[in-house]
Amino acid sequence: MVTSDQRRRQLAREKFERQQQRRAQSRKKKQRYTIIAATLAVVLAAGAAAYASIGLSDGSKGDSSAGRDSESPSPAPSKSESASPEPAMKVDTKAKYSMALTTNQGDIKFAMDAAKTPHTVNSFKSLADKGYFNGTKCHRLTTQGIFVLQCGDPKGDGTGGPGYTIPDENLTALGKAGADGTVTFPAGTVAMANTGQPHSGGSQFFLVYKETKLPPTYTPFGKMDAASLRVVADVAKDGVAGGAKDGAPKKAVTIEKAAVPKV
Repeated sequence: MVTSDQRRRQLAREKFERQQQRRAQSRKKKQRYTIIAATLAVVLAAGAAAYASIGLSDGSKGDSSAGRDSESPSPAPSKSESASPEPAMKVDTKAKYSMALTTNQGDIKFAMDAAKTPHTVNSFKSLADKGYFNGTKCHRLTTQGIFVLQCGDPKGDGTGGPGYTIPDENLTALGKAGADGTVTFPAGTVAMANTGQPHSGGSQFFLVYKETKLPPTYTPFGKMDAASLRVVADVAKDGVAGGAKDGAPKKAVTIEKAAVPKV
């Protein structure tokens, strides 16, 4: 016969096991879109360039990970995550567009060619029109190995997404990979971050402020003008908070407003 005390212990044990199972499932769901996941201080050997993989967890599959702002928009400018299809194609696929970011550190603008990256341009216009990027932070600056400022995550921790993914595009634009498996992303390039898997881009993107070697697996879809490049370079000059080589920029960058007009 089971005593009341034994029953209480059994219920407590079952509750603990359920909590552990939920935590394990939550960890599996988390996926970080992170440029250079682990080894930022990659040593150049025999002329091989240092690079790292860019990950971006856009929460597109219903990612429930906690964070400040996430890369998963709801119907309105809300940043909640929900699985949803890629936006219907509404941009003129033969036209050129620009993305204008009004930030607290200065305006950042870059040109986009819908003929070369129609899905990317269409997604960014759809998100910008909803106010998705407004109030988000550029959450990651890298100053060693690669030289980029990463933005577009409403969660602000690298795990956010719009609830859908878009296909990779224009991957041959920067040439053929060298013996080290990389291509050169020139200063001023704007490209999509991803989870390390094909066609996993969401809303996170990175701004290259200094020539960077990376594998040709990140959709290059924009080019900053000289003034915008200076804004990003000035942020990079102040470095990463706490003196690290990778992390939140010391000079915080908040996107106050984003717009994608046709040019």
